[in-house]
Amino acid sequence: MLDSLRERFEGPLRERLEPVVQWLAARQMTPNQVTLAALGLSLLAALCIGSGWLRLGALVLIVASLGDLVDGMLARATDQSSPFGAFFDSTLDRLSEGAVLAAVAYQFAIGGHPLLVATVVLALLGSLLVSYTRARAEALGIECTVGLMSRAERTVLLIAGLLLGLLAPAVVLLAVLSLYTVGQRVQCVREALDGRD
Repeated sequence: MLDSLRERFEGPLRERLEPVVQWLAARQMTPNQVTLAALGLSLLAALCIGSGWLRLGALVLIVASLGDLVDGMLARATDQSSPFGAFFDSTLDRLSEGAVLAAVAYQFAIGGHPLLVATVVLALLGSLLVSYTRARAEALGIECTVGLMSRAERTVLLIAGLLLGLLAPAVVLLAVLSLYTVGQRVQCVREALDGRD
């Protein structure tokens, strides 16, 4: 269900971003440069959130997320896809996510909400484990993209929480659903390995 929803929204979004990709390609921008720009925007979003400008941070995060789509599109359009590019993109994605969640934790800390700070730590742990379980599965030759909370869903949930003033519930959901996704991926790998016997 989530896959079909993602495809339904991602297809039209990619079409709208196509002129941007062509513009970047014409100026010989590389996918790695776009990835770095997206990281810069994510760090700016984190700075906004840490400063208490939550909605502004959410808007900057939206633009950063679009950059995360554009770098892959640009790599395919200009035939610059590479193993290092995929590694670089994935590594900077973790850095971006960590910086934004650190800013959210800071906001909860200065607001005197230690339990929510701990929840952000769990959300970050879950987010990292979602990516880690996929990477370890791929190292075993298993494709494992199942689960409720991939990076796109995590980002949408966090942006919604920032925009709607529902940051605490969004972070709790992020922690619970990310860890649930880890469980889904562990089960996926277990079933795949059992099927090899």
